[in-house]
Amino acid sequence: MDNGYRHFNTTVSLLNYHFVWIPRRRRPVLKNKVSIRLEELLWQKTEELNLQIIALEIQPDHVHLFVNGYPDISPAQIMHRLKGYSAKVLRKEFPFLMRLPSMWTRSFFVSTAGNVSSETIKKYIKAQSKR
Repeated sequence: MDNGYRHFNTTVSLLNYHFVWIPRRRRPVLKNKVSIRLEELLWQKTEELNLQIIALEIQPDHVHLFVNGYPDISPAQIMHRLKGYSAKVLRKEFPFLMRLPSMWTRSFFVSTAGNVSSETIKKYIKAQSKR
C-alpha cells in the first residue's frame, strides 16, 4: 500500500470499511478460545479476499473490523464471506455454539473512511467547478 492507496490493473482505490456485527441474540460468546480462533479465522479469510486488516477488536458480544479492500468486492459480499466462513468453522469446533439458532445475526453496520474527511472532499469538488 502506498499512502493507503491500492493499485490494481486500471484502478487506484482507497476503500476502508469499518464493520461491526454481533452474535445471534447478542450473546457474549466471543471469549477465550472462541475469540482467539475467530481472530485467526478473520485474518485467514481477509487475506484470501485480498483485504488488509487495519484494526480488529473482538468483544464478548460484538466484533469491530476495519479493513482496506479493492472495488471488486462489495461490503455486503465481505460480510457474507466473513460471517459465513467463521460461523461454519466456529460452530464445528465449539459445539456449545450450536445452541444458538445461528452464529451471527443477519444484520451488520458498515461505514467508509479514507484519508480525508467528507467535508474536504465536498470542498475539493466544489472548487473544481470554479475552473
